[in-house]
Amino acid sequence: MKRIGVLTSGGDAPGMNACVRAVVRYAIYNGLNVYGIERGYSGLIKNNITEMNKRSVSDIIHRGGTILKTARCPEFTKDEVMQIAVDNMEAYGIEGLVVIGGDGSFRGALDLYKKFGVKAIGIPGTIDNDLAYTDYTLGFDTSVNTVLSAINNLRDTMTSHERVCIIEVMGRKCGDIALYAGICGGAEIILVPEVPFEMKDVVKKLTLNQRVGKNSDIIVLAEGVCKAEDLKQQLKDNGITASIKTTTLGYIQRGGAPSMSDRVLAARCAVKAVDLLMENKGGRVVGVKNNRIVDEDIEKALSLPRTFDDKLYKTAMILGT
Repeated sequence: MKRIGVLTSGGDAPGMNACVRAVVRYAIYNGLNVYGIERGYSGLIKNNITEMNKRSVSDIIHRGGTILKTARCPEFTKDEVMQIAVDNMEAYGIEGLVVIGGDGSFRGALDLYKKFGVKAIGIPGTIDNDLAYTDYTLGFDTSVNTVLSAINNLRDTMTSHERVCIIEVMGRKCGDIALYAGICGGAEIILVPEVPFEMKDVVKKLTLNQRVGKNSDIIVLAEGVCKAEDLKQQLKDNGITASIKTTTLGYIQRGGAPSMSDRVLAARCAVKAVDLLMENKGGRVVGVKNNRIVDEDIEKALSLPRTFDDKLYKTAMILGT
């Protein structure tokens, strides 16, 4: 294999730039030519392809987002559209593809591999941490630290005014951002999609806290449960008289300089992905398990049921009392 491509797809995540940099420099070190594909699969079908060199990825390791940009491409599920992408790759002599993204991006890589024989390797880039085959995804650690910083700041003002604050965080149907940020930020209540809750239990805890003189509380709410304003109204309807404020952190969680953990994970995953391509392998995804870099068949990886750390959640609830 002499020429490979790299793209970022789906939602951006801190660490994507660090990963692109590592793919480009490690591939060039091993004698490969590397082509950057802008705007994900959309750029692949629109021929937004440019050869990259070491200088192409200078001074990006510390930057959030992705210099290759990213976009959704729902039409990429059609065979005739994928054929255009394959034709464009062949025109440049691109023999392998590194796809940095989430589950939707991996499904595109799987289709390219199974239907057209494209050697595609996936690297998990999503703040949600919702891929079951890997312990962590690129961007998750940075996102949690962004939320943690917000919790710290909000706790100061909530304590000063003796208020309850509901902080809504991202993660789609995965509650990992809420769980990890909540336990690190000392949240009194953490609500996640994986653990059903009873409103009466939340009301009871807030009421008890007020009774013992604790007049400020932090509730970390995963977006997959409900909206912060909806939860606020439910609490009011169930008799909570304390002042309740809501904060939806939104896209602030996707930006910012990647953490040390995300930069190291990016480099390790990039090296593994390029190694797999040099071994002429495709249809694989790279991840981390027990601090070891591993690779797995894409189809199997996508079919694995995601597990939630119930023990850590119980610990967080105990420590929040």
